[in-house]
Amino acid sequence: MSFPPAAPRTFTLSDFDFELPELLIAQHPALQRSSSRLLDGRASPPTDRIFRELPSLLQPGDLLVFNDTRVVKARLFGEKASGGKLELLIERVLTTGAGNEVVAHMKVSKKPLPGATIHMAGGAARGGFDATLLGRYPDADGPLFRLALRGPAGETPWQLMERHGHLPLPPYIERQQNADHDPDEAEDAERYQTVFARAPGAVAAPTAALHFDEAVLAQLAKQGVETASVTLHVGAGTFQPVKTENLAEHQMHSEWYDIPLATLAQLERCRQRGGRVVAVGTTTVRTLESWAQSGQTQGDTRIFITPGFRFQVVDLLVTNFHLPKSTLMMLVSAFAGYEHIMDLYRHAVAQRYRFFSYGDAMLLQRQTA
Repeated sequence: MSFPPAAPRTFTLSDFDFELPELLIAQHPALQRSSSRLLDGRASPPTDRIFRELPSLLQPGDLLVFNDTRVVKARLFGEKASGGKLELLIERVLTTGAGNEVVAHMKVSKKPLPGATIHMAGGAARGGFDATLLGRYPDADGPLFRLALRGPAGETPWQLMERHGHLPLPPYIERQQNADHDPDEAEDAERYQTVFARAPGAVAAPTAALHFDEAVLAQLAKQGVETASVTLHVGAGTFQPVKTENLAEHQMHSEWYDIPLATLAQLERCRQRGGRVVAVGTTTVRTLESWAQSGQTQGDTRIFITPGFRFQVVDLLVTNFHLPKSTLMMLVSAFAGYEHIMDLYRHAVAQRYRFFSYGDAMLLQRQTA
């Protein structure tokens, strides 16, 4: 007698919740990038390691793919003409219009009306610059705002952010929440960027890559592990909570990505020689799997990876430990298996691993069943 296959499990938001002691949320990076811990979660039981051991866990012919995005000083403070304080988090610099338009999140007690002038960093009269609110984005009911920035010397939005902005540290790093106008510390200017950050545009770091230093990269090359890069500009939506129990109702945020032709060629050569594609971070996974689904090497992606997703590119994943009930918890559960991930997280909490952006890392293998 044959039986029909069991129906796949339907996951809800609560399935990705777990209890995390607050003291395990890392507030500062490890003393050295590669001295953070690495949970080798490729099999059960997992093995506790140090990150600098990662090269020994890979094989000659493997291809390690990084996200080379660079975090910009996208957090800006200003005031309305009435004097009311506000804060902007610039999500994207637009390529349309006059070249000075941006899309931003706005934190203010009462939203100004389209056409209003906003004085940023004291305004142009006091060494800062002004901005004109053009409207909502992407439409009249959109959650973001479109603004035109006007520097006194015709500076680009990138130049204005670099001069007047602040590094947009994640909301769970406490020093940001306790500061009014100087939340980023000197160490963050260096350590909240990867050593290979190249393309400016992110408002959050691809944190799994923060563990790599020159010594680890040199050891990878010595062992015959190739490296390649993609770009995905991490948006503030990466911290956006999922608000519905039914995952199908969640609206994923949009992020821009680009895969160079050289990287595509490396991916093909890796497959031909029987190597494995090792994604560094969930942003790299989302980039590669977006390309596999759409065939587009550049564009916006809203890919939402949950258990049941069919991975086409990535074989191994280096990633940090993620927020409870986050889309990233869903992604790693889809990749390595839900029960396995929950076991790994229980182990990590018991062994006091450090969590989130400045926390420790783990190495995962794609489930085959």
